[in-house]
Amino acid sequence: MLFNSIEYLLFLPLTFLVYWSIKRRSIQNLFIVAASYFFYACWDWHFLSLIVITTLSSYAAGCAMDRPGAGRQMRFAVFLASIALNLFILGVFKYYDFFSRSFSSLLALFGISADYPTLNIILPVGISFYTFQAVGYTIDVYRRQMAACRSLVDFSAFICFFPQLVAGPIEPASHLLPQLRHSRSFDYHNAVTGMRLILWGLFKKMVVADNCAITVDMVWSDYTGYSSGMLFVASLLFTVQIYCDFSAYSEIAVGSAKLLGIELLDNFKTPYFSTSIPEFWRRWHITLMNWFQTYIYIPLGGSRMGRFVTLRNVFIVFLFSGLWHGANFTFIVWGLFHALLSAPYVLLGIRSRRASEAIAVTWKQVPSLVLTFMLVSLGWIIFRAPDLQSAAGYFSHMLTSGIAFADFSGIKALGVSILCLAVEWIQRNRACPLDFGFSSRPAFSWARAAAYYVILLLIVALSVRQDSFIYFQF
Repeated sequence: MLFNSIEYLLFLPLTFLVYWSIKRRSIQNLFIVAASYFFYACWDWHFLSLIVITTLSSYAAGCAMDRPGAGRQMRFAVFLASIALNLFILGVFKYYDFFSRSFSSLLALFGISADYPTLNIILPVGISFYTFQAVGYTIDVYRRQMAACRSLVDFSAFICFFPQLVAGPIEPASHLLPQLRHSRSFDYHNAVTGMRLILWGLFKKMVVADNCAITVDMVWSDYTGYSSGMLFVASLLFTVQIYCDFSAYSEIAVGSAKLLGIELLDNFKTPYFSTSIPEFWRRWHITLMNWFQTYIYIPLGGSRMGRFVTLRNVFIVFLFSGLWHGANFTFIVWGLFHALLSAPYVLLGIRSRRASEAIAVTWKQVPSLVLTFMLVSLGWIIFRAPDLQSAAGYFSHMLTSGIAFADFSGIKALGVSILCLAVEWIQRNRACPLDFGFSSRPAFSWARAAAYYVILLLIVALSVRQDSFIYFQF
């Protein structure tokens, strides 16, 4: 069930009404589980079994590790078994075919013929997201950083909460589980903020991202037939597309959760206004990078053991980040590309702004902002390419063909992209771009309503097709 579909437009209000008609917290959570399973089953009900296995195994492991009298060896054995099971499921469904083909190709380089079987399994939507959420919980309980959840209903709701089930944000158990354990009451102002986020998310997805996708897909279908100028524009449009597509999902997810009295973490904080690559990664896909920092980077030593060890840890994190995004060498190279871009900041000890800091770009910082944006855009070419050969061909053609724009056809996509980024720049230090400064003043209620209606009209007039979200494939 897509967020940008008629089905979700009916599902969310119905869920909202039934949810708040229930007074008992435990029954509310049970309803969340039922609604979430229905939401996921609309994709493919067969893969619900994987969510159930992940839920039951992680729940049982948490209870076993937190049981009074549990010895160290027993806790460690349970911990390893739980992690191994979850990663095994993820590995089989997402990575087995990739590693099988890659190993066969490697042996072929040495003249060894080997044809390992492939499974050709459809990737279950959202498997990377809910698996990481379950693994994070298991590690936290093993480290005794939180107590195990004793309610299977509460824990199931934590794993399968439908707004963030298939594409995040990846919620730490310490943030989401306590909210599910406590009673919620309807908050009108919180719900209004949620509706604003949903409206802005739909605009970014249906008007900006999907219009950009038309030009991007057209160019990538035969990039050799376009000028370098058009290839450059298409790379910029994909930069906007992937941001608006993924951040739109996160905003709709956060907004939907707010309607149910649940606060999810922000996943993006205006990443394209960053003035360095490290700052970009503090503002892009924040919950994933926090996960890697908590469970990989810091255990490896973080930045506490010298700059070269820190650089090693950065490369490991970006390697895992690339692999997390997909079973393709393009994602691995894309991750290492960003590791190389981050290396000078690590070796020279250059500090950059944190995501929590307000953005106030001075004229002296504009070149750094533009350079960061262009470097990120070049990286997205590798990310978008179906294989490394196509990525190399795209770069080569972009450097060697003419710069004429006679074949330009993305004027609408470019226009809505500029509009979107301009609004986010103006509202960059607000929680939501539609959180207008005058919105609480009755005298300006007409202006607020007019702005919402204009956005709705733009969605109706400029939406072109019902595309799936890009990050569903991860």
